[in-house]
Formats: sequence, C-alpha cells, structure tokens
Amino acid sequence: MELKTISPRNFTTDIINLWEKRWLLLTSGDFKSGNFNTMTVAWGSIGQMWNKPFVQAVVRPTRYTFEFMEKYDTFTLCAFPDEYKPALNLLGSKSGRDGDKIAETNLNVMQSSVVAAPSFKEADLIIECKKIYWDDFKPENFLVPEIDNNYKLKDYHRVYFGEILAIRQA
Repeated sequence: MELKTISPRNFTTDIINLWEKRWLLLTSGDFKSGNFNTMTVAWGSIGQMWNKPFVQAVVRPTRYTFEFMEKYDTFTLCAFPDEYKPALNLLGSKSGRDGDKIAETNLNVMQSSVVAAPSFKEADLIIECKKIYWDDFKPENFLVPEIDNNYKLKDYHRVYFGEILAIRQA
C-alpha cells in the first residue's frame, strides 16, 4: 500500500472512530537495533498544544511498552484496514515480555520516515512523533468518580504528548 506524506495541519479523520473503533498500534524503541515493542491503544487524542501538532497517548506502567516509552524519545501510531483487527487484538492482549508477539501476526515492521521507532508496512495511517511532555494520571484529580473504575489495579496511566513530525496516509 502506498502512503502519501501529508502535513499535520492538513490531516483530517474521524478522531473518535480512529481511537475507539479502529484502534492504533503504539510502537516505541529503535528499529535499527531491533529493540522495540508495540501495543494496541484505544485511548488518546490528536490536536495542537504549545503551537505544535501533537498526539496524546497513554500507557500503564505495568505494560512492557512503558519501558520503551521511558527509554526512547520517539514513537509511532499506526492504524490499519479492518482485516488486521485480529492482529491488533493479539498485540493488545499479549506482552512482548513473553516472546515475539509481532511474529505471531502477519504484520511486518519497517523503518519509519523520520523517527527511530518503527512502523508497519500494512498500516494505512502512520503518525511519527517525538515526545515533548509526560505526566501521570492522579486519581485525586478525577472530577468524575467513575473514572477510577478503569483502574482496578490502581495502575494509573502515564500520558505522553508527542509532537507530530510526520504523517503518512493511504
């Protein structure tokens, strides 16, 4: 599938559908060294902050990908055609700590265009980002008490803001 590079300011999509229904693979690490991990994400946002186009992604500290997000400066978010939903489900339910979960899918990792973190050949949308901010969710700041129901293990997400450096889309 051929992807075209587009400006973040010209990027349009159904944001809610992208996160809620399509899901994304969040991948952090270094393609060249082979040291990276990926996980499926369904919570986040895309917008503008500090005069920069950004993506906001959240990762629980219990996830293996968290270690990569902490160690590396870049990450990618990749969306896929519907036929890859089983692969995204597997990548969201298995840990890379326990083996090569990517090898269990039909997905192929590739070098991204401007960041060290890899992306995927089968993706129809690739967003390449450099981390610019992080913070931890604090339960005392939840204004709606039901939010805490998402954290039975009290493993509150770390939120990462990534400046969008490149977007490629089918």
